[in-house]
Amino acid sequence: MDTVLEDEEYSYREVKLPTLIPIVPEPGLERESGERRRGRDIVIAVDHGPNSKHAFDWALIHLVRLADTIHLVHAVSSVRNEIVYETSQGLMEKLAVEAFEVAMVKTTARIVEGDAGKVICKEAERLKPAAVVMGTRGRSLIQSVLQGSVSEYCFHNCKSAPVIIVPGKEAGDESLI
Repeated sequence: MDTVLEDEEYSYREVKLPTLIPIVPEPGLERESGERRRGRDIVIAVDHGPNSKHAFDWALIHLVRLADTIHLVHAVSSVRNEIVYETSQGLMEKLAVEAFEVAMVKTTARIVEGDAGKVICKEAERLKPAAVVMGTRGRSLIQSVLQGSVSEYCFHNCKSAPVIIVPGKEAGDESLI
């Protein structure tokens, strides 16, 4: 069992992903330097829903570049629950392999404990990414107003990076093209 690490305000577990090392080609032109192609950190908030997968696919197609690093973040109620951890780890491994196959990017993953919006913003503050990508939950406007929305919370409270909220699958595949 991996150790549960506790930060000042929340607990998390790092996920051991398969070792997939992207091969970044040398700059083709003399004016291109390695510094310029260093890559960015991009946080993608994931869960087991179809809208989260849609946002992940959107980020792979439209946002990430070869030298980037994707940081997958999944919020759970308890990182000590082995069933939840193993299910989440399986999801993260599958997404990491897909990210490597599609965009040849390096992926890290972290399962964090706590309120989804708050821990996603804390991870963004820790990593200082180029962007935070997340999907919508697929609720109606009235449900979102009454129950609150993780994406809306992050939109208003993540101060360290821009938040990209990808429309749900009901918007159709036009959002992927």
